[in-house]
Amino acid sequence: MAYKILAINWRDIKNPNAGGAEVNFQEIFKRLVDRGHEVTLLCSRHERRFPEEEHIDGIRVVRRGNRNTFNFTVPGVYRREFRNEPFDIVLDDLNKIPFYTPLYVRHPLFVMVHHLHGTSIYGDTFLPAALYVHFMEKIIPLFYRGVPFVAVSESTKAELVKMGLRDEDIEIIHNGVDHDAYTPDESMRSAAPLVVCVTRLKKYKGVHLLLQAMEDVKREIPGVKLVVAGRGDYEPKLHELTHRLNLNGCVEFAGFLGTSQKVDLYRRAHVVVNPSAKEGWGLTVVEANACGTPVVAAEVPGLKESVIRGETGLLYPHSDIKALSTSILSLLKDERLRNRFGARSLELAKEFTWQKATDSIEAFMEQVVHGWGGAKS
Repeated sequence: MAYKILAINWRDIKNPNAGGAEVNFQEIFKRLVDRGHEVTLLCSRHERRFPEEEHIDGIRVVRRGNRNTFNFTVPGVYRREFRNEPFDIVLDDLNKIPFYTPLYVRHPLFVMVHHLHGTSIYGDTFLPAALYVHFMEKIIPLFYRGVPFVAVSESTKAELVKMGLRDEDIEIIHNGVDHDAYTPDESMRSAAPLVVCVTRLKKYKGVHLLLQAMEDVKREIPGVKLVVAGRGDYEPKLHELTHRLNLNGCVEFAGFLGTSQKVDLYRRAHVVVNPSAKEGWGLTVVEANACGTPVVAAEVPGLKESVIRGETGLLYPHSDIKALSTSILSLLKDERLRNRFGARSLELAKEFTWQKATDSIEAFMEQVVHGWGGAKS
């Protein structure tokens, strides 16, 4: 049963700030297109070189408004351009500031949530903006109670329930991994000790904490290298910190990497680190695992589910620089431990596929449409 689907997200996959939420959407919904569904994505306009409308992997991408005020743009665009179109279902991909779609969307509706910023936003932006984002998240239950939700992890579901949404309205559907692309190749493993971090360069992602930990790591292993892949508005501060810590010869900022470049980096790494204050689940963790590389991660919501302590990697208390450096050193110095974690990582990564995630989203949408009373004949 093919559906006509409208999705609303702040960003599309070509947006320079695209992250795990956008990868999740693209991987699942391009597969839904392959199954005969028709998908339109409404998102914000970013660089002017990208057109207002185009098709990406069969998904019609409609760009309107801008990155700062897109949430105010959406209601008017929906009413003018989409309200009278025969969509079977609408996805509110809740990532950052909510769109409050239940106030104006008249099609069957569901929401997908990766993670909420909560109080972590206060460390990532100036106070007025942080207060605004935090308040907009806090009032989600006032407008979304009773709407079907998909959460990508148990941690995210627990957050939603704690803030006032009903447990029975939330289904957990994990992210997947493209196992055709993310595969191991031990012949590519770096001869020199290599630490890798793949993330958006935002303050809450914690790369500054990793840089501080690398001081200790470098003292014990002078030949160690750190490659940081990703872009973001915190990058200038990270360059300054690298210089201040005298790590210029140790740290490389690789910028945004395509899939094949990212796979090569995971394969070369001895350990991948995710020092974020919060994640929805930890897509880069499982990508690294699928390449046979163990992970050191902060013990925070999302990451403490995607990393299995003592099996696929190590967890440490967030912001504990000494514990982070100790965890990295323990893996760099112990090849047998790395190999054991790497083998177990490969096993567990196989449980997460985009095919499985697509199956689950497709079944969930059918429940929503039928529950709405709008099932197609």
